[in-house]
Amino acid sequence: MPLTSQQVRALRAEAHRLNLKPVVMIGQHGLSENVLIELEQTLAHHELIKVRVPAQDKSEKKELNTEICEKLKADLIQSIGHVIVIFRKKPKSQKYLKILKSANSAD
Repeated sequence: MPLTSQQVRALRAEAHRLNLKPVVMIGQHGLSENVLIELEQTLAHHELIKVRVPAQDKSEKKELNTEICEKLKADLIQSIGHVIVIFRKKPKSQKYLKILKSANSAD
């Protein structure tokens, strides 16, 4: 089920509140298999992460962001400059449940 705009807003605020730093940085070789494995492991552990993407033009960056989210089955929360915030809920996790429910009840 896709996230609502209120849930996206709440997760964006949470990423800012936690003062998250980019935990995965995509280098000059792009989205390699090793980078995907690292992203998968990091998302499985943290759920909400920041990723630094290489400097490219806007359309290439948008394509890369879409590719990352599709391959990882994650939601793009925010994209500012060279940093994106992505989220993927763990099935049995309670970590962000309160944030998602409170944002959902604001509808």
